[in-house]
Amino acid sequence: MQLTINGDARMIDRADTVEQLLHVLGLDPRAVVVELNRQIIRRPAVAATPVAEGDVIEIVHFVGGG
Repeated sequence: MQLTINGDARMIDRADTVEQLLHVLGLDPRAVVVELNRQIIRRPAVAATPVAEGDVIEIVHFVGGG
């Protein structure tokens, strides 16, 4: 499916939910914030939120350190 992730067009083979997409991208759902079509997806909803062709997704990573 064709998605726009952080401003870049990407082809993703298989991701029915936001959680699956994060897994495909190698990201830990506990360490990111996801915006799907301009709406923040709350962490409890990540596993149940569907991803569809043409969706626009922004992913922000938490970075620790000092």
